[in-house]
Amino acid sequence: MTRDELYEIIKLRIEVFVVEQDCPYQDLDDKDKNAYHLFVEDNGLVVAVLRILPEGVSFEDMAIGRLIVKKSYRGRGISRKMMNKAISFIINDLNKSKIRLSGQAYLLEFYESLGFKRVSDVYLEDGIDHYEFLYEKDAD
Repeated sequence: MTRDELYEIIKLRIEVFVVEQDCPYQDLDDKDKNAYHLFVEDNGLVVAVLRILPEGVSFEDMAIGRLIVKKSYRGRGISRKMMNKAISFIINDLNKSKIRLSGQAYLLEFYESLGFKRVSDVYLEDGIDHYEFLYEKDAD
């Protein structure tokens, strides 16, 4: 990843998570240093991003986090494509069978449609309702 790509990723994360969602929090949490980053560009502009975290960084299992799509690009299926690519990478390339994430509660149906199961009660993270989700390869 280039310096400019990293800058654009951080810029988009702050644009959405801090400014748009009016949620002041420390985005630079040192986890990016250990993460795989998946992002989508359109004419050099980063319009969507997520990070894949190794076991033991956020959860005991592999994790996906910081999924964002720029507001003007939402509704095009970008999040679903990115999540499917991330799941495939973790399962097929990294040979892992479990993936966890902390997802905003309003996205419950989206995560369940990807094969994740809600494994917690609702909890507050940065003042926003979240659930913990678990994806298990070949789980019923």
